[in-house]
Parts: sequence; structure tokens; C-alpha cells
Amino acid sequence: MVGPLLEVRALRKEYRRGPFGPPTFSLRADFTVREPTITGVLGPNGSGKTTLFELIAGGNRPTAGTVLCAGRDIHRVRYDERDRLAIHYHQSYQVRRFRRLVPNLLLARAGQGYPLVHLFDEPQFNVHDGYIGFMLAFFRRLRAEGRVVFLSLHPNEPYHADILREISDRFVFVQDGRLTYADDWAGLVALPPVRAYLGGLVG
Repeated sequence: MVGPLLEVRALRKEYRRGPFGPPTFSLRADFTVREPTITGVLGPNGSGKTTLFELIAGGNRPTAGTVLCAGRDIHRVRYDERDRLAIHYHQSYQVRRFRRLVPNLLLARAGQGYPLVHLFDEPQFNVHDGYIGFMLAFFRRLRAEGRVVFLSLHPNEPYHADILREISDRFVFVQDGRLTYADDWAGLVALPPVRAYLGGLVG
């Protein structure tokens, strides 16, 4: 494989009140993932985390910009093959679906047989019977196999923050549709908006 595993180029998604009304919400993202990694994603409810995952997985059409998985524009790939590039798991690990607006015949093949990018959107973690350890081992195995993992959690409990701190190589904080990046947990929690969001979960 040549080039970055994932490129999110000048991505923008806007929602408007009516076809000609002012934007009611706008998400912007621009980043590159060059090697297998686990990225922790956090931010308030309604900040744009799920929208970001839908855009990366090809389940939501961007207003502008491009998402390239293994060099392929995922929004130009056949609907039934997009999950071979990026797959979006929501909450209890069900796969997100999306509307088909262009016939498959007019779209490109994925060129891959197994998802390259795995997006876990606020998955449920059972605190009993070693389930958390099992899931963390699964995320690490995906990374070891050359995959890209995004793990979004809304830390309602201290152990949610502990999971993100333990498993993530880097972090993205999403607030009001804007993304802030951090290379480690210390850098993340040093950001005033993150400290305000996490509250008593950080010292």
C-alpha cells in the first residue's frame, strides 16, 4: 500500500435551516493518519463526533472535502464495499447503514477485502468478566494487523477516561464541530476546553 492509510482533506459538513437558510451546524476536519494507530475521540454530546465517523465511513455526504482510505475516495466507492475500507460501529457494535444516492454501477470497487479503518462510536463496555480487557486486546490486535482504530467515548464514569488514556496513541477533541488534536493524554487534558469537559475526571 502506497501513501497514508487515511486522509481527511478539508472536510466540511453543514446543516442548514431550509435550503437557503444560515448554517445551524458546521463540522470541519483536516488530518492524515500515516500508520496503524488508535485514536481516542471525545467531546460533548452533539459536538459532531458521530457526524465525523459517518463522513469517514461514507455514510454521510460531505458539503466539501474528501476522505481517502488507502488512496481511494470512499464517497466514490460502491455502497456495498465501503465497509471494506472503513466501518462504523455504533454503541452496541451494530454497523451503521446509509442511503444510496448513486447507482453502484457508477461507483468504483473498494480494492480491499477487510476494513482498513474501524470507527467505534461510544461502544458499551461491560465492567464484568474481563470484557474490557477483551475489547482492549481486540483494538490492539487491529492496530497490530495494520488497521486504523478510532474509539469515541463520552466519559460518564472515571473508567471511561482510563480506557481512553490506556489504549490511545493520540487524541481528538471535538467541540462545536471543531477538532483539536493532541499527541498524548497530558497534552489533551492541558487544554482548557477539555479540562472543563472532563471536570472531576482529571486531577
